[in-house]
Amino acid sequence: MHSQQVTAEPPSNDEGGRDSTASEVPAALRSPASGADRVPLAFDVIIVGCGPTGAMLAAELRLHDVRVLVLEKDTEPASFVRIVGLHIRSLELMAMRGLLDRVLPHGRRRPAGGFFAAIPKPAPEGLDSAYAYLLGIPQPVIVRLLEEHAIEQGAQVRRGHAVTGLEQDDEGVTVELSGGQRLRSRYLVGCDGARSTVRRLLGVGFPGEPSRNDTLMGELKSDMPGEEIAARVAEIGQAHRPFWLRPFGEGVYSVVVPAAEVGDRAEPPTLEDFRRRLRAVAGTDFGVHSPRWLSRFGDATRLADRYRVGRVLLAGDAAHIHPPIGGQGLNLGVQDAFNLGWKLAAQIRGRAPETLLDTYHAERHPVAEEVLDNTRAQMELTSPEPGPQAVRRLLTELMDFDEVNRHLIEKITAIGVRYDVGEGPDLLGRRLRDIEVGQGRLYDLLHRGRGLLLDRTRRLTTGGWSDRVDHLADPTAELDVPCVLMRPDGHVAWIGDDQRDLDDHLSRWFGRPTG
Repeated sequence: MHSQQVTAEPPSNDEGGRDSTASEVPAALRSPASGADRVPLAFDVIIVGCGPTGAMLAAELRLHDVRVLVLEKDTEPASFVRIVGLHIRSLELMAMRGLLDRVLPHGRRRPAGGFFAAIPKPAPEGLDSAYAYLLGIPQPVIVRLLEEHAIEQGAQVRRGHAVTGLEQDDEGVTVELSGGQRLRSRYLVGCDGARSTVRRLLGVGFPGEPSRNDTLMGELKSDMPGEEIAARVAEIGQAHRPFWLRPFGEGVYSVVVPAAEVGDRAEPPTLEDFRRRLRAVAGTDFGVHSPRWLSRFGDATRLADRYRVGRVLLAGDAAHIHPPIGGQGLNLGVQDAFNLGWKLAAQIRGRAPETLLDTYHAERHPVAEEVLDNTRAQMELTSPEPGPQAVRRLLTELMDFDEVNRHLIEKITAIGVRYDVGEGPDLLGRRLRDIEVGQGRLYDLLHRGRGLLLDRTRRLTTGGWSDRVDHLADPTAELDVPCVLMRPDGHVAWIGDDQRDLDDHLSRWFGRPTG
């Protein structure tokens, strides 16, 4: 087998040493720690997959000068124009990195309501966010914008390169590409989707339920009068869920209709498939034509056993899959990237506390479990069977109570996520909304991906952590607590006013002080 070496500057001396979890790697994936045929360490991190998760992770790593290569097996980005929704938490993350103004012109704002099982309830008033809306945006556009952002930050992206093998040792990971080339990095992250090659090569279990039902989804034009379509959909939608034709304007509709059987999702459905199923379900094909994109999805629900095996990690759909109901998939993956990026960078720069990288799995795996559970519940509520329909009617009534509606919206949009960082006030472990501060908006201070001490007492200091944690002394900040320490992903890691206690938490999250 021919192998080609890639050379680059050697890792700098401040980069992390041996990984304490390398001994957990199965023997079949271990390679010798030395040898004449050893491939040089050309990168700090190789990311497999250049979708939203991979591109976002690459940009996050580059904020900390981590050398990143993104490998994408497809030679060109996907061409079909599927509309996806950025939920509140993802919009907040975009604002934290100065990306929101770049993204907003390409999307269409919608109210942040009616997500849970498509039960038509308005968004509750006063959601705790400055970005309390859904942004519908074409998936190829958000992928392109995030990839451009990663490249601007200095990441390398190589298309047409499929990973076919990997092995790791105590110092790095070697990957083999389809053309026989071998590359080596300190860490590898699989962001390569539901059929993840990285996950398969690792042998990580992916338990859950296979698809029992398939649904056709697409965007098509229809020349039928809109009132006629709406009346027919309202009538049919009572007996068949999920089923809808939702107008986008200019005669274009989002079309969702149950498929006849579980099929091969690697092969997209045809226009005739849609027409046939629409006639079977609604008695008319609504005159659909000129599809923008067509696809099918199932209700398979799976979650990786582990998000980390030694120096290889999983994120996005490589770690979890679920039905798209509620529109949480892309958002969940992007939020994985935000959680992982600063932690992996700290590990590589030699500044990570011993267990920091393990908190990626500890924090994100339970979040995915909750998403899988709520999508299971939503799918049950779309069943036409009498039992699920009775529960749906009951839940529809309960959602008239503000507390119920608010709880479900916060769950879907991820602003209700709270990480277990210890006991304390309710804000501890949660994300802090984009509040007003003396220098403008809070999120404008997080563009560099550093930690932030927001100090209303003007008595505290970041001391030996000032090279990785910013300090804003602002007694006017809109806070109900004296001071908060924010992680680079916007979650609150500490609340208080005692310097010694603060120093302990700075060490816990940001490593040893300098000097």
